[in-house]
Amino acid sequence: MPALLTIIGELERLSAELYPYRYIITPLLIAAVVGLIIVGVRRDVHIYLLRHRLATGLIATPALIVVLFVGYYTISPFFQRSFLEEESPLAAQAASPAVVVASEATPVAAAETSAEVDDGPIEGGITHRGEFEGADDFHFGRGDALIITTEDGKRVLRFENFSVLNGPDLFVYLSEDPSGKSVIEELNLGELKATDGAFNYDIPDDVDLSVIKSAVVWCRAFGVLFAVAEFSAN
Repeated sequence: MPALLTIIGELERLSAELYPYRYIITPLLIAAVVGLIIVGVRRDVHIYLLRHRLATGLIATPALIVVLFVGYYTISPFFQRSFLEEESPLAAQAASPAVVVASEATPVAAAETSAEVDDGPIEGGITHRGEFEGADDFHFGRGDALIITTEDGKRVLRFENFSVLNGPDLFVYLSEDPSGKSVIEELNLGELKATDGAFNYDIPDDVDLSVIKSAVVWCRAFGVLFAVAEFSAN
């Protein structure tokens, strides 16, 4: 099974590389299929298959089942979309009780607290920023990737204004590779929550953010990069 997944992944990458030339390749493929059918009819292949129905069925039925299963698993997600909107840790930080109490003290104190919230801790909480790009013309991706450190020391990877091509077995990783083409399971943050929207991923305490260069949307089953956001220090 792993060998089959690897082969499918390689075919998927090849398809993505050929995607910009689809308007040329598609008519050629159609012409090739039609040509094969014509040659088969002229050579009476259809008559041979009809005369050997049992052998044809024994070979064609399992092959058709495999093709339909693989096709559904790999292709159907491309046409499925989902949306999720989660609150930013910065919004929760701004609405914390400590801020509310300070703002009620005096008008002057309220103004000072508001300035701290707008210009200080919230902006200072973003340690890394990146902008998503698709891996190629087929695997589109867009939106912002932020690494946020909250006042209590929690680290969060946040996607905002995010959209990506859907696919099978998509997961979110942090990567030490700016291009996102190399991922390790130790930096796997979990399944992609949605194809569109804004949402958060908790970053484990043992992750060294000083070596993190990108956020990645990765097809784990086939080892295919879908989208990457290279980080720059905030």
